[in-house]
Amino acid sequence: MNSLWDDAEARGAIALWGAKGANEDEALRTYTARLLGCNPRLVLHGGGNTSVKTTARDLFGEDVEVLCVKGSGWDLATIEPAGHPAVRLAPLSRLRTLAALTDEAMVNAQRQNLMDSAAPNPSVETLLHAFIPEKFIDHTHAEAVLALANQPDAAGLIARLYGGRVACVHYVMPGFGLARLAADVYDANPGIEGLILIHHGVFSFGATARESYERMIDLVTVAEDFIAGRKSPAKIQRSAVSLAPAADVMPVLRGVLGAAAGSEAPPRWILDRRSDEAALRFVDDARLADWAARGVVTPDHVIRTKRFPLVVSVPAGDLASWRADVEAALGRYVADYKACFERQNARLGGIKRRLDPLPRVIAAPGLGLVGVGCNAGEAGIAADIAQSWARTLLDAEAVGRFAPLGEADTFDMEYWSLEQAKLGKSAERRLERHVALITGGGGAIGAATARAFAQEGAQVAVLDVDTEAAGVAAKAADGAALAVQCDVTDPASVATAFARVCERFGGVDIVVSNAGSATTGMIAHLPDATLRSSFDLNFFAHQTVAQAAIGVFKAQGLGGALLFNVSKQALNPGVNFGAYGASKAALMALMRQYALEHGADGVRVNALNPDRIRSGLLTGEMISSRAASRGVDEAAYMAGNLLRREVTARDVAQAFVFAALMSSTTGAVITVDGGNVAAMVR
Repeated sequence: MNSLWDDAEARGAIALWGAKGANEDEALRTYTARLLGCNPRLVLHGGGNTSVKTTARDLFGEDVEVLCVKGSGWDLATIEPAGHPAVRLAPLSRLRTLAALTDEAMVNAQRQNLMDSAAPNPSVETLLHAFIPEKFIDHTHAEAVLALANQPDAAGLIARLYGGRVACVHYVMPGFGLARLAADVYDANPGIEGLILIHHGVFSFGATARESYERMIDLVTVAEDFIAGRKSPAKIQRSAVSLAPAADVMPVLRGVLGAAAGSEAPPRWILDRRSDEAALRFVDDARLADWAARGVVTPDHVIRTKRFPLVVSVPAGDLASWRADVEAALGRYVADYKACFERQNARLGGIKRRLDPLPRVIAAPGLGLVGVGCNAGEAGIAADIAQSWARTLLDAEAVGRFAPLGEADTFDMEYWSLEQAKLGKSAERRLERHVALITGGGGAIGAATARAFAQEGAQVAVLDVDTEAAGVAAKAADGAALAVQCDVTDPASVATAFARVCERFGGVDIVVSNAGSATTGMIAHLPDATLRSSFDLNFFAHQTVAQAAIGVFKAQGLGGALLFNVSKQALNPGVNFGAYGASKAALMALMRQYALEHGADGVRVNALNPDRIRSGLLTGEMISSRAASRGVDEAAYMAGNLLRREVTARDVAQAFVFAALMSSTTGAVITVDGGNVAAMVR
């Protein structure tokens, strides 16, 4: 592992954050913390912590010795100086004289001594940073070091490998007890460069930010070199059977999770599949079941992934039979999780309340590792940690045997109140856990609809024949939105687009079939080719999208919402718009047919009939022409409805959201036109 320290960048950090009030210590602390945080082989998603001992001015203008230590909710990869809140050091150091200290008292003491009462809670490992007198301290969950720290004779191996450069600390849960033990080990080993915490991670320290950081890099490199010298190249053992496409497998997995949720968890989950070389080598190995039953590489990860992944069989052949196999495996997983909870909760006197028993990682031969979460972000975190776990386990097996913490210690961490607090308590948005696919997503209505669904918490896929427009709309909607090029008049393109969405998020819950175009001309003089072209896009393309949607909905078994943009023309045709109106009228009939035939599947099928929306269909030139023909200005034309106000793409988007949320309505047409009597549903 190479050091990323750069003198020019370090000077730039001092200038940048110094201008914002940080002193040099705080600026360099932030700089090297970010160097650690940008490397996923060192820390992941809020893991690890860093600190510096420096001075700060109090209200009297006097310098006070403080510990600036990573605060809760901050990620080392993006941390700012504010992410290292300053805590008065003397009171923290004095706590070492106590014989015992509860977690609650520890957190209270740390908050009482914050220089800024509005700052985030200091790390649960603050006292460890305080009790060790080194100026700069870094803590990571480096994969290579954890491969050694999870060996049966970890302490002996580490002593032989590092000599007197580091000392080992046997596993104790983070908090006051670990802080005192680590400080005692430090005192007993003068001159060491760091501490390796068995089953936990590695600490490095130094007089300067650079020294502490580069000691971390060097300690990790020693472990990496040791592992590399003992690893033999291993080919991925592919399954001998033909695998089902991931796009077909993921909705089945999603559906099985939903069915198993029952009353204990929400039925919908977002999935994130990883199929890199290490992930496939891991899941395709004959030892998968044994490895998966071992546990996590560091207890810090257990709240994101639970202790074990769900291991399923090779997704091949008849997916209906495979689904039954997965259901059985998940049933055993849930039963084992509940039994573990009962055992361990009894040990603690029955004081804990059980979390939901569903897995957060799924390991499938041939498919890869799949993260499970309430949204794409959470699923991605689980998947990232699963990949790290697989890499670390493979390294550990290369040099010995992966032997992580047992059930009791892992349970204590999973159900530790201070660890659970990291997950946050924010309420889920109304469409969290849902995947919304929008065709014609690059246009005005489609883009507004993508934004509206993203704001409600849905994972969004923007489909458009214009790749650039799809990308712009996806970026405007949400950082996690997916842009997909799709020609809805081409069944193969639609199938490919749905496959991409299923592979990315695990499935689809809401489909907004919105793409369309308005063909003009007197119907009696309209060439057949023009009329057929209108029907291809405004009717048959919707049929193709609907067929694909129903296929995914039924594979999941979770129901779904299928929504169509039928336009005002379906109910109130206009002169010279016969091709458009006729195809949209047929589309409205199609909507009702789907509602009729798939209500039993839990699929709600509804339509919107918007009118006079500024878009690619109703251009500025068309608005001007229509307004002139009616003898009014453009504003009056656009507000020519009962409410006397212009209806916008955002209004249509909100109506699509409303339709998606209507849990007991199907076969309905929702008017979004400000009030047009001629277009009212009769």
